[in-house]
Amino acid sequence: MATYRQIQEYVEINHNVSIQTCWIAHVKEICGLNPKKAPNRLSDAERQKPCPDDKVDIIREAFRHFNMVN
Repeated sequence: MATYRQIQEYVEINHNVSIQTCWIAHVKEICGLNPKKAPNRLSDAERQKPCPDDKVDIIREAFRHFNMVN
C-alpha cells in the first residue's frame, strides 16, 4: 500500500494539485480501506476537514495507480 506522501507526490506531479493527508484518509474511508486514526483527531464521528468533492476522483485515481482499489 502506498504511503500518504507517495499519494501526495503522485497527485502533485500528475494533476498539479496539493492535497492534505486528512483528505486522503477521508477518501480511504469512503473506499473502505480503513485508514489509521490520526493522533490529533478530535472525534471519530465527524471530520473537521472532509475531502472536497472535486478532489475525491483525483485521490481515487491515485489509489488505482498504486493498486489500492479497483
